[in-house]
Amino acid sequence: GKKMAYHKVSADQRAPGHSQFLDNDDLQGTALDLEWDMEKELEEPGFEQFQMDSTENQNLGHSETADLNLDSIQPAISPKGRFQRLQEESDYIAHYARPAPKSGHCNFCHLLKILCTTTILFILGIVIGYYARKNCPSSVTPSGTVNPQLYQEILKTIQAEDIKKSFRHFTQLDESEDDMEISKQIKTHWTSLGLEDVQVVNYSALLSLPGPSPSTVTLNSSGQCFHPNGQPCSQKAREGSGQNPLYSYAAYSARGTLKAEVIDVSYGTADDLKRIKGMKNVTNQIALLKLGKLPLLYKISLLEKAGFGGVLLYIDPCDLPKTANLSHDAFMVSLNPGGDPSTPGYPSVDGSFRQSRWNLTPLLVQPVSASLVAKLISSGKARTQNDVCSPLELPNNEKRVVSLQVQTVTKFKPVTNVVGYLRGFASPDRYVIVGSHHHTAHSFNAPAWASSTAVMLAFIRALTFRVERGWRPDRTIVFCSWGGTAFGNIGSYEWGEDFKKVLQKNAVAYIGLHSPVRGNSSLHPVASPSLQQLLVEKNNFNCTRRAQCPETNVSSVQIQGDADYFINHLGVPTVQFAYEDIKALEGPSFLSEALFPRHATDIEEMDPFFNLHETITKLSGEVILRIANEPVLPFNALDIALEVQNNLKGDQPDAHQLLVLASRLRESAELFQSEEMRPANDPKERAPSRVRMLNDVLQDMEKNFLVRQVPPGFYRNILYHLDEKKSQFSTLVEAWEHCKPLASNETLQEALSEVLNSINSAQVYFKAGLDVFESVLVEKN
Repeated sequence: GKKMAYHKVSADQRAPGHSQFLDNDDLQGTALDLEWDMEKELEEPGFEQFQMDSTENQNLGHSETADLNLDSIQPAISPKGRFQRLQEESDYIAHYARPAPKSGHCNFCHLLKILCTTTILFILGIVIGYYARKNCPSSVTPSGTVNPQLYQEILKTIQAEDIKKSFRHFTQLDESEDDMEISKQIKTHWTSLGLEDVQVVNYSALLSLPGPSPSTVTLNSSGQCFHPNGQPCSQKAREGSGQNPLYSYAAYSARGTLKAEVIDVSYGTADDLKRIKGMKNVTNQIALLKLGKLPLLYKISLLEKAGFGGVLLYIDPCDLPKTANLSHDAFMVSLNPGGDPSTPGYPSVDGSFRQSRWNLTPLLVQPVSASLVAKLISSGKARTQNDVCSPLELPNNEKRVVSLQVQTVTKFKPVTNVVGYLRGFASPDRYVIVGSHHHTAHSFNAPAWASSTAVMLAFIRALTFRVERGWRPDRTIVFCSWGGTAFGNIGSYEWGEDFKKVLQKNAVAYIGLHSPVRGNSSLHPVASPSLQQLLVEKNNFNCTRRAQCPETNVSSVQIQGDADYFINHLGVPTVQFAYEDIKALEGPSFLSEALFPRHATDIEEMDPFFNLHETITKLSGEVILRIANEPVLPFNALDIALEVQNNLKGDQPDAHQLLVLASRLRESAELFQSEEMRPANDPKERAPSRVRMLNDVLQDMEKNFLVRQVPPGFYRNILYHLDEKKSQFSTLVEAWEHCKPLASNETLQEALSEVLNSINSAQVYFKAGLDVFESVLVEKN
């Protein structure tokens, strides 16, 4: 079919170093060498004609060039190419170079030999052709078209029971093995399934770990001492606790002791701090801060500027679903924006300069449970009346003084990644990256990493099963299991910084499998604007009876997990599926920054038959296959332009110039995405070089929207929102809020300039792409 013709053309573009990955196609590819050489000479316009007339083209090519080198291009009767024919018949040229013998007996013997040889080669050719065709995938489609049959054949082997078995296996390892041992186990599993070139990559990173004893909060009025989870500071209470209080801490917080007044700052927004500073002196005081609504790093930066000395961080029970009873649980957070803090911006490999960054904030930050906050504010009342939840608040007319002791230690520890490759056939230098994460010591992510790892293992099993039967994707799929995720996505950042130059050029997309099942009531897909149409077109989310999702609600929002580096430093289009509790989605954003102690039984209660895990695997798998296998990347330039225009709607100051640029960007994107600019839709433009040019433009679209400076915790890729409730550019929203209490609007002007330059860069980018295609067309005509 047409797709096979596309593979014939693409075969000549393979890198020599990847020939070992083409074992099942070597015979067929060699047999097509002669056909392709003849086709180039005849300059056939389309692949359909080449496919139908291959036999006639061979004969015609021989007749036109016989006088140049008759011996070397003599057509073979067998389906093998001419080079194999010459190697197997050492005297082949001699048949034509020597004069014919005069003896009739010799002539008869010679003719008999030729006849026998021809018959044997003919039969051998039929046998080879039969098995070669048998090994070829039967579901290959023409280039530029969708082949759901191929994808479904691969995905149908994914079974919920297999995922459940893998999940239970990994959760058993969690309590007994360290990070390195678990990485080796993952490598063993991947290798046994047939994944190629699986490696364990180590980086030495500075980790912030729990101290020798838990942090404490002591009430000045009563002298009572409490651990972060609300348990009294007694050995008996510690033993009876359901969680280890050591792990309730803020990684990379300052350490020490601070005795000060507790001031309730609610969610710590700019308006909250403005109100509080108008009433009290906050210098060196302790802020009582709710998690949610804004990135934690951003709120910590505001508290630093305001002059606070410490932070008690908690989640209000009213912000959680009623089914989540976490009032007595403290949690872990990380104050690390990403990567090894001692090597910011460059990989932590041997010989790298190490900066002394033992803490990333001067504040003493301690996560505490809601029950401890209730004791702190002396609230013994029921917080829920008539099904209406009353938020925790510290009365303004009451003063609370506490002594906060934070104990953490920083050590250099190895962080391991497991990386495996499935080499592509047509474009092995283009990478579709699939990421999960594995166990990290001293964190509460055990069931989440087991769930993530089991989902990836199920997809690798389905993929390699098909590869063994002779199929291979067009682009290379890179499977990555990251370490150090809980401490600030350290493993993915270090690997990304290590291979930055390669990834900037070759990374096509990132598909995240981070914590795939967090609830069981709603499917929550997150995708880059350029990939949202792909998810909407599918419209087959296979909702299970326990997970109702009436519509495809795809958004581009900031998410937790290792996609961070690829979104914000490489501008790579990203997709991530997860099941959530629908009530959790209705609450404040960024609550997922807290890592609560969870058990494997929690996930099995949410998904007892692992049907949700199976659905996530198949949804992610189909997206991976389409991106890795479609000749033209399924990215939409126009959707990016529409997203930019939507972000500029509403009553926004100084946005007129941005709207003018956004209109130009939309015009350029519309023209770029029109039918005449899609080689897959025009036989005259199906040359692999033109398809490659188009894909190069498509994969780099989002890089135009990476800005240099954003507030802490905000994405540098401005196409992503803080949450689904806000559709404006996040950096502009923050700048407008910041400028309200100030006489100067310098911050706003800087943010407007960043957004304006991004939109202009994208418009110039598409315009340059159009110019290149038009120049090629003019030259061709």
